[in-house]
Amino acid sequence: MPTAFVLINTEIGSESDVLRELKKVEGAEESSAVYGVYDIVARVKADTMDKLKEIVTWRIRRLDKVRSTLTMIVVEDKK
Repeated sequence: MPTAFVLINTEIGSESDVLRELKKVEGAEESSAVYGVYDIVARVKADTMDKLKEIVTWRIRRLDKVRSTLTMIVVEDKK
């Protein structure tokens, strides 16, 4: 199952709003506010790579108050 970590920059002070909206995004299984260069880290899973691309491009990146994202596709998952 394709998985990605999406690092998100938000408008200043809008982290809570974006986190709330991320909960509504299908495939965004987990998201956390973090300190550092990025404001939020989200783990996204989908059935196919095309669906994963669609979630990141058309759902997450277009959320109100999201300024930029960096997507890291998982190539190997060890549990």
